[in-house]
Amino acid sequence: MIEVQQLCKVYPGGVEAVKDIDFAVGAGEVFGLLGPNGAGKSTTVGMLTTTIRPTGGTARLAGFDVAADPLGARRVSSVVFQEPVVDRALSGLANLELHARLWGVESDRAKRRIGELADALGIAGLLSRDVAGYSGGERRRLEIARALVSEPQVLFLDEPTVGLDPRIRHELLEVVGRLRGESGLTILLTTHYLDEADRLCDRIAVMHAGRIVALDRPEQLRRMLGRELVELHVRADMPAALSALRARGIAGDDAFTVGSTLTLPLRGLSAREAIAAIGDLGFASAITAREPTLDDVYLRLTGDRLAA
Repeated sequence: MIEVQQLCKVYPGGVEAVKDIDFAVGAGEVFGLLGPNGAGKSTTVGMLTTTIRPTGGTARLAGFDVAADPLGARRVSSVVFQEPVVDRALSGLANLELHARLWGVESDRAKRRIGELADALGIAGLLSRDVAGYSGGERRRLEIARALVSEPQVLFLDEPTVGLDPRIRHELLEVVGRLRGESGLTILLTTHYLDEADRLCDRIAVMHAGRIVALDRPEQLRRMLGRELVELHVRADMPAALSALRARGIAGDDAFTVGSTLTLPLRGLSAREAIAAIGDLGFASAITAREPTLDDVYLRLTGDRLAA
């Protein structure tokens, strides 16, 4: 449903925002695009949604080339933007009806579709009210309904839960998961909430400095760091601590740091053996062992890397 080959974007001045990336998303799949600010996520989504013209490579939505046939690509897709786009002066119903008319949806079909979406998203009781009186979560549900009125084959969700409280985030994720399950919709999601990606996505691509540095199912990405890791706070000089840990076979090349916290994926040692050996060196505090998370993978791939 989404095919990307050697896609790149170079801005004036030679700034390479996206560097020859490749990926494909199957029908009915939820695909996550993760990465820090400046990684190239927004530029990639901009090219896929035809708002940014690629410098090179190709991208197709349901077979439509986003550069050669942008109108065709737009007809089969829709976007929920990070920033609000609904008209606050209009009622929820008026917003949905206006969007349906702009997309050329026949009036009877639009009425049925709006009723279905209002029920599915839990906003049927809100549609008569002006959007100015909606909460953040209610407005987000309306924006998702707006994007789905035209019955797209591909839906882009750009940071859909940013700024929402945890309860509303949880409810909205349930709604998105249910919609995907019921309709077979293909979804590309960008988010900074890794638990969100872990919960919703079939596969995840991690972007860093314009490139895709990892692409796999969430559980496979976690396995990149083994079955267990040790996390410790280093009181001494970090390079010296790392050198000592490597000399004893405790730290490998996949160790990474965030501030004064050092994370060591365990390859040949048990957690008990590693913790005992680290304790003997005397430069660490708050030593813990746990299973790797998607956050660990993300930090390892996009954060500060320790020199070999």
